[in-house]
Amino acid sequence: MVLVTSQLDPLHQQSGQRWFHLIEGVGASMQGTVEWTGGKNMVGINSNGQRIEMNWEEGPSPMQLALQMVGACSIVDVVVGLKEREFSKAWVDMDSTRNDESPRYFTSIHMVYHVVGDVPKKLVERVVHKSHEKYCSVSNSLRDDCKITFEVIIHSSRE
Repeated sequence: MVLVTSQLDPLHQQSGQRWFHLIEGVGASMQGTVEWTGGKNMVGINSNGQRIEMNWEEGPSPMQLALQMVGACSIVDVVVGLKEREFSKAWVDMDSTRNDESPRYFTSIHMVYHVVGDVPKKLVERVVHKSHEKYCSVSNSLRDDCKITFEVIIHSSRE
């Protein structure tokens, strides 16, 4: 496998373009850059050049994005897990609590999964459980003391 490190390309310092150095012998890697752009603003840039604008006061803040990415990662598992079922829409609403003192990590996340279609609720519950137990890299990257709970609501496609 490969370890990738990045630094500013000396020819493109003004544009923020990066070059990546590959080092053999390390597990799978992912690269990214976060650049402060003034005030309370930042931009996150992945290795493909895709950007996410952030603001640590007015949002989206890094913690808001972290919460949404738990949902995004898990909803991917739900959609893939239901690929042979008839459904037209899926989303997850999330509510979290954070530690009162720094570091203000998540202490709990409650997730309400919604699926529109003719899908057995028990199947969706099983897929969601497997997502957080095994497949969702984001939720599995949280602290061990972050309690994740969930519920599933199935909506009729006739509603």
